[in-house]
Amino acid sequence: MQETTPPTLAEHLVTQHVTIPFMDRHVDIEYQWIFPERHDQPLVVFLHEGLGSVAMWKDWPLQLCQAAGCRGLVFSRYGYGSSTPRPHEEIWQPEYLQVQAQEALPAFLKALGLQTEKLVLFGHSDGGTIALLYAAMYPERIRGIVVAAPHIFVEDVTVASIRQARETYLQTDLADKLQRYHRDPDSAFWAWNDAWLNPDFRNWNIESYLPAITCPILAMQGDSDEYASLDQVYGIQRGAPQTELFVIPQCGHSPHRDQPDMVIAETAAFIHGLE
Repeated sequence: MQETTPPTLAEHLVTQHVTIPFMDRHVDIEYQWIFPERHDQPLVVFLHEGLGSVAMWKDWPLQLCQAAGCRGLVFSRYGYGSSTPRPHEEIWQPEYLQVQAQEALPAFLKALGLQTEKLVLFGHSDGGTIALLYAAMYPERIRGIVVAAPHIFVEDVTVASIRQARETYLQTDLADKLQRYHRDPDSAFWAWNDAWLNPDFRNWNIESYLPAITCPILAMQGDSDEYASLDQVYGIQRGAPQTELFVIPQCGHSPHRDQPDMVIAETAAFIHGLE
């Protein structure tokens, strides 16, 4: 029997593109609206993981917005999905996540006329880190944030798993599998992998940003996360005591894939509590 591909957001929603200024150029960003007609409902902006994209979310953001009764906005950051690929000679520095939060995300939101709207952010992994940083840098623009398997400092287990991902990419057909999610899989993979394996990245730490976050936070992580220990979410709560913790049973680094219904229920309840 022929294997069928799981439904993706692209099958339900219209992909659009917008050009934004970023670094020393203009780049093209792909995005999709979810229930844009719900003008009086909260807007959730989804921030993907280090190898993610609009397509890689599949239909999970749509399911969340259906459950929570909210609007959604999904996009692929520069270098990912069908957004402008990163030139292969461009090396991302250890502060690349801070640059995304301080420059790229505000430029994208401004291009869509959202610079004055108070948002809810849902960020996974790298996207969770960007959500924390954005909330710290622009607290007046945020209603609340949900972070799933975020990183606030580098652990040995993180480096070991990213090093293993490098070997998997070199020795298997992972690049071919990523082709369905990215215009240039090599650009996406090596930007992320080289940045995290850069020796200078070992000292990367964003704990000093956390006290500046004033909005409610839901920080969730799987109890079997292969990329980090629970010290990540515990550290968020230390720095931002208003943080609500959710440790997810039988769950790895991708809570929305490993325990989708559980994550939807917790996130929807959190969003409703913001209203």
